[in-house]
Amino acid sequence: MTGDVQHAAARAGDHPLLEKGARLGYAASGVLHLLLAWVTVQLAWTSGGEQADQQGALQQVAGNGFGQVLLWVLLVGFVLLALWQATEAIAWGETADRLKAAAKAVTYAVLAFTTVSVLTNQSSGGSGSSGGATSGLLSSGFGRVLVGLVGLGVVAVAGYHVVKGWKEKFLEDLESSPAPWVRKAGKVGYIGKGAALAVVGVLLVVAAVQADPEKAEGLDAALHTLAGLPFGAVLLTLVALGFAAYGVYAFGRARHAKV
Repeated sequence: MTGDVQHAAARAGDHPLLEKGARLGYAASGVLHLLLAWVTVQLAWTSGGEQADQQGALQQVAGNGFGQVLLWVLLVGFVLLALWQATEAIAWGETADRLKAAAKAVTYAVLAFTTVSVLTNQSSGGSGSSGGATSGLLSSGFGRVLVGLVGLGVVAVAGYHVVKGWKEKFLEDLESSPAPWVRKAGKVGYIGKGAALAVVGVLLVVAAVQADPEKAEGLDAALHTLAGLPFGAVLLTLVALGFAAYGVYAFGRARHAKV
C-alpha cells in the first residue's frame, strides 16, 4: 500500500500542470519577497505603521482591481507549489529530504492561507488570534520552553540559509546553469533572508526567557526591533536589499528549478 501511495504521488508530481504550477509558485515567492522588501523600506524611511511581514506585504497590493487579480495568481501558485512539495515528501528521497519537502509544503500552504485572509479582509482577526495563542503559551513553563525551542529552530534555519547562500548550495536546486545575475541574487538573497530569520529566532528565545509576547510576533516584531536600533534605517535597508535579491533569485528559480 505504501508503494502504491508513493507511486501515485510520483505520478502526480510529474504531471505537467503541477510542474508548471510549482514554477508559478516560485515566481509568486519572488513577487512576495519584492513586496516584503518594499514594506521593509517603508518601515525604514517613513513614519508609516505598516505590518512588516508577509501579510503586510500582500496587503500592499490588495486595494485595487489589479492587486486583487495578482493576489489570486499568487494564491494559485502557492497552492500548487505546496501540493508539488507534498508529492516530493511522499514519493522521493531520504528521510531528511522528505522532511525538508514536507516543511516547505507547510510553508507554502501557510502563505496560501495568508493570501486568502488578505483577499477576504480577515487579516486583523488572524493577527489577534496569533497574539492570543502566543500569550497563552508564554503563561506556562512548558509553553515558554516550547517557544524557546521554536526560536532555536528558527535560528538554526537562519544559519542554514546563510551557509546555503555563502557556499552557493542553492545552485543544487536548479536543473541548469543560471545566468550570473541569478547566482549573485541567490547568494545575497539567502544571506539576507537568513539574517532576518536570525533576528526572529533570537526574539523568540528572548520572549521565552522574559515571558514577553510582544517579542514573539515573528518577522513584524523583528523588523520593528531593528528599526529602533541605532542606524536602524540602514540595517532595515540592508535587510530589504536581501529580500529583494531573494525575490529576484526566485524568478530565476522559477525558470531553472528542478521540478
